[in-house]
Amino acid sequence: MKSLWIDRRSDPVPTDPLPTDGFESGARYDAVIVGAGLTGLTTALLLARAGRTVAVLEARSVGAVTTGHSTAKLSLLHGGVLSGIRSRGSSRVLAAYVEANREGQAWMLRYLEDHGVDVQRRDAITYAGTAEGVERLDAEYEASHAADLDVERIHGLDLPFETHGALRLRDQAQFDPMDVLRTLAADVRAHGGAIVEGARVNDVETGEPSRVSTSLGEVLADVVVLATGIPILDRGLYFAKVRASRSYAQAYRVSGELPQEMYLSIDAPTRSLRTAPVGDERLLLVGGNGHTVGRETDTRRLVDDLEQWTHRHFPGAERTHAWSAQDYESMNLVPFVGWMPRTGHHVTLATGYNKWGMTNGVAAALSMTADILGGSIPWAKTLHHRITLPQDVAHGVAANAQVAGRLASGWVSSNVHSLPDAPPAEGEGVVGAYDKEPTAVSTVDGTTCRLSAVCTHLGGIVTWNGAERTWDCPLHGSRFDSAGRLLEGPAVDDLERLDSDDAVG
Repeated sequence: MKSLWIDRRSDPVPTDPLPTDGFESGARYDAVIVGAGLTGLTTALLLARAGRTVAVLEARSVGAVTTGHSTAKLSLLHGGVLSGIRSRGSSRVLAAYVEANREGQAWMLRYLEDHGVDVQRRDAITYAGTAEGVERLDAEYEASHAADLDVERIHGLDLPFETHGALRLRDQAQFDPMDVLRTLAADVRAHGGAIVEGARVNDVETGEPSRVSTSLGEVLADVVVLATGIPILDRGLYFAKVRASRSYAQAYRVSGELPQEMYLSIDAPTRSLRTAPVGDERLLLVGGNGHTVGRETDTRRLVDDLEQWTHRHFPGAERTHAWSAQDYESMNLVPFVGWMPRTGHHVTLATGYNKWGMTNGVAAALSMTADILGGSIPWAKTLHHRITLPQDVAHGVAANAQVAGRLASGWVSSNVHSLPDAPPAEGEGVVGAYDKEPTAVSTVDGTTCRLSAVCTHLGGIVTWNGAERTWDCPLHGSRFDSAGRLLEGPAVDDLERLDSDDAVG
């Protein structure tokens, strides 16, 4: 499932050569940034501009995870997020959240204009797809105005399906996220920074300096920035403070008129719409059907449902691409950004963008850079010191109770059910007991692989994602390919291979 953005460019983003013998002994930087998505590269650029020596270490390739698979809406209208924050009772946090995203959006728009990157200005529209969604729409309207966001009510959208009212925020933006990352990466390198792909960070030993362990050896850093979607270090227990969510997107050629603006439903099932210029044509992008990672029994059903919905409302639509992305939602809907506890101000992090990373990611970069350079941003100070309210604790308790339930049920189920004698059919995976151990077996492209079904993060039992042919952990969102190689999440190690010859069947 390759995204439109990644597929449309055959040439990779220029980076620095992969050290064939590992990193040079004693290699040291002022800052090591882990993750080459929007947050990581923006932070790297800001620090490099300030004269810091910077290295960006990316386990896969630039944009390979969330940024390169997003819908890339640079908007301050965030579905139902503002009313969700307001319902938790803090007008100061609501105002700070909007101001952070406003500053992140403004920085990005200035940067892209200065560097000639194509940006399409569009109105952002949040609509109610059902009568029941109108109440949530009303709450979002009130929260938007409380935060001094110039949102207006509208009725009657130019869409080929029924709606029940909407909110509009004028003059927002959209772009190709890989264009943005390409430009940022070139700028980082022009300012003396290094970007190394294929360098997976496994651990950080904090100190003066900190020691960063990677798949290519060790590097030293005064400060480490974790820009990995969810922190790969467990200090602070952020994996238990956010919920990992996976959602789907598809691109279509459509004859006739296309929706002109950026649309998002406020009610379920979520539907996101925007267009994308590709050469001489415009494609329609449709997204939605999000779910907690590893807890959907039939992900192919969700992909098929999105396609059926599109064909129903845009007859004759021809699908060109289908992909998915992972995001993390904090219990109070506000990202966690700042110094990681018990690291002596040597490690900083950003997580919990809740699908709004284009603005939140830049805001996080501005905030972390200010912390590192000794500056202070008023909105960042408010967000750093927000109070955890009883309802947030309740959400957290409920979420972690579900995690505990999944952990127990996964182990019970995998030990009760034995693996079938025959290997799974093509594109299928199954978990069961083999030699009294939880075992995951799948067949992909004709090769059957047998793996330990125990996630290398905290021991959850992985489940099969048929749409993407991956093993996903229902506890905290770690994901692995069919051969057990780590794709994303808080885990840092692959699943254990149980076949001496790497394949069975």
